[in-house]
Amino acid sequence: LNQVILLRLDAAALDETTGSRSADGVVAYSAVCTHAQCPVSEWRRDAGVLHCPCHQSEFDPKQGGKVVGGPAQRPLAALPVKLGEGAGGAEGGGGVLVVARPFVGRIGASSS
Repeated sequence: LNQVILLRLDAAALDETTGSRSADGVVAYSAVCTHAQCPVSEWRRDAGVLHCPCHQSEFDPKQGGKVVGGPAQRPLAALPVKLGEGAGGAEGGGGVLVVARPFVGRIGASSS
């Protein structure tokens, strides 16, 4: 359950909640599908969705990893990120990507 997806998206295209968890348009999600714990391993650029090839679930990374297709019932768990200090020492300016807070949402499939 330690797989993570990182995407750089247009920051203006992110909904308000997703934008608050991103760093300059970079979003992070668990790559473990919430349907059957298969790896969410495909990016469907034309539709702008993350795709799980096992059972065809799709998730919108611009809207908090929301389910937009397939059998999954819950969004992907989001990992809030921020820019930390970079080589220049300036907070947020060209820094490194770091985890800001623990995952939001449960990772993987429901136990029920």
